[in-house]
Amino acid sequence: MNKYENNRNFMKSNFHEEVESDQQKQLPQPPLQKPYSEEDELIELPKADKGIVIKNDAYDCIMDRMSHRKYKDGFLKLEELSYLLYMTQGVKSIRGNNYATLRPVPSAGARHPYETYLAVDRVEGLKKGIYRYVPIEHKLLLVKEDKDISSHIIEGALGQKFAGTAQVNFIWSVIPYRSEWRYAHKSHKVMLIDVGHICHALYLACETIGLGTCAIAAYDQKYMDSLIDVDGEDEFVVYMAPVGRVI
Repeated sequence: MNKYENNRNFMKSNFHEEVESDQQKQLPQPPLQKPYSEEDELIELPKADKGIVIKNDAYDCIMDRMSHRKYKDGFLKLEELSYLLYMTQGVKSIRGNNYATLRPVPSAGARHPYETYLAVDRVEGLKKGIYRYVPIEHKLLLVKEDKDISSHIIEGALGQKFAGTAQVNFIWSVIPYRSEWRYAHKSHKVMLIDVGHICHALYLACETIGLGTCAIAAYDQKYMDSLIDVDGEDEFVVYMAPVGRVI
C-alpha cells in the first residue's frame, strides 16, 4: 500500500455512493450566511463599481496573473476592498425560498460554504482589526479591533513576513455543514475545490485594478482560528491571501 493512498483516495469522486443526506431527510438547511446580532457593528460598503477597473482585457488579466509578495506602503481605498469582496463572494441573487445564493464564483450545489474575514491593516476609513464580510447585505462586520494585526498575521502565517506588509489579508473560513447538509461526507472534496475558485477570482479581480495577492495555505490552524474568533470545529480557516498595491 502506497503511504499516500488514503489521501489520494480522498481526491477521487465518490458521488456514485448512495448516502442519505440531511437534505434528503428534509432537515432544515443551514443559513446562507453566518448570522449576526443587532449589537454587531455593521459598516456600509460602497457599491462595487467597474469604474475603478484599469485593465479590461480578460486575456491580459489571465496571462499576467501571478503571485505578488512585495507591496507598496500606503492605504487601499474602501472602494477597492468593496470591489474585491463582491468579485469573490458577493451575492448576485437569492434563488428559491432562501435556498441558494448565486455569486461570481461557482460552488458545488450553490452551497457556498465559505465566510470571508479580513485582517485590515491599512484601508481608508477602517480601523486596524478583524472584520467579517456580510455578503447578502454587502457590508462589513467588525469582529474586533487589533492594533498589532500585522504582527499577528505574520505569526499566524508561520513567519511569512510578506503577509504582514499587505494592506489587508483575506482569510476564508469554512462552515462545513452548509455543504454537508446536501452532500454528507461527499461534500469535503468539493468544498476544497470551492475555495480554489474563490482565491483565483481574487487573483483576477486584483489584476483588474492594479493590486496583487499571493495565496497562502501554510498557517497555524489554531492560531488563525483564534484570531478570527471561530471555534475550529463547526467553522475553521482553510485559506488566506494578503492583498496590496504592487511594487
